[in-house]
Amino acid sequence: MTGMRTIVTWIMGALMWVGASTEADAQRITTNTQVIDCGQVLFRKPVTVHFELTNEGEGTCTIKKVDTSCGCTEVSYPKGIITENKPFVVTATYDAKTMGHFEKYIDLYTNGATLPFTLVLRGVVVDKIKDFGGNYPFTLGKLKADANEVVFDDVAKGEYPTAEIHVLNSTSEMVSPAILHLPEYLKADVSPSSIPPGEQGVVIFTLDSRKTDEGLYRANVYLGQSASDKASAGKEIKVTAIRVPSFGVVTDQQLVYMPKLKLQESTLELGSFEGKKKKKGTIVVENLGRTNLEISKVQSFTEGITTDITEAVVAPGQALKIKVNADRKLLRDVEEQPKLLLISNDPRAAKVIIDINIK
Repeated sequence: MTGMRTIVTWIMGALMWVGASTEADAQRITTNTQVIDCGQVLFRKPVTVHFELTNEGEGTCTIKKVDTSCGCTEVSYPKGIITENKPFVVTATYDAKTMGHFEKYIDLYTNGATLPFTLVLRGVVVDKIKDFGGNYPFTLGKLKADANEVVFDDVAKGEYPTAEIHVLNSTSEMVSPAILHLPEYLKADVSPSSIPPGEQGVVIFTLDSRKTDEGLYRANVYLGQSASDKASAGKEIKVTAIRVPSFGVVTDQQLVYMPKLKLQESTLELGSFEGKKKKKGTIVVENLGRTNLEISKVQSFTEGITTDITEAVVAPGQALKIKVNADRKLLRDVEEQPKLLLISNDPRAAKVIIDINIK
């Protein structure tokens, strides 16, 4: 029952955010903080948060009733009439009497609507606050971080891998960090939602593999001090994800009759440009198996490296030549090692990475 309620609440919240034409949306209550993450909360130490909302409907609004998902959450809200375009505050206090993660729901029922506007309070109850013991060598805007890159490797369809970046509020003000320019396949949660000066937090990235195809995904996202902050190069976090084919359980007997990929060389040596604008090379892929080898993706990790494939299917006992082109101008500002990704239907080599050496 709890799981069903979570799904229903998530759907309602999503509809509110996209402005869907529903009865819930007719309330026209809006907020930038529908979910507040308290981070670590001490056992038996009540925590209080403030949700800032606005009545953006036409006319006045009255909160008729407030329901909570448990008796451990007390809510304070305006009892009178809320005028049009007027901001108001709903205060929630959670009395942490149980250890572990919590997620509490607050349903606001207003006049003229049958569906509630739902607020969410979450966090984790601990007996002792645990600080991140590592260093913060990176500066993202005005915040410090222990990393400026997120990598999701060997992700299969149906998986939801996570990665974390710890942050430190090195400013003199309270900040509510937000990840800007997220691609549709990536979600980011900040815990706690608001970080006091000198305090720590964590950004938890989650990859939704359902929204990706096989292959390489690269994106730049940005750590802002708030959701209204602007993206800039100094706040950049690089995201890399590789989605691989899902084969399920493959037996040794089945492998005998499947394709088998072999590279003549695992590294492509292109040498030096020697004053030339472009350099070319060739990667040879052989199929030592008994069925057709299919190369579904050939992608470059960096700008300045392109490929040309005449065919993507290699018959048993045959070979495929992949032509590689390097552009000196485009590679000039590339700091990382140029490399290619190959995705194939060989379970033993579903993902193959080829380094490219060029000066």
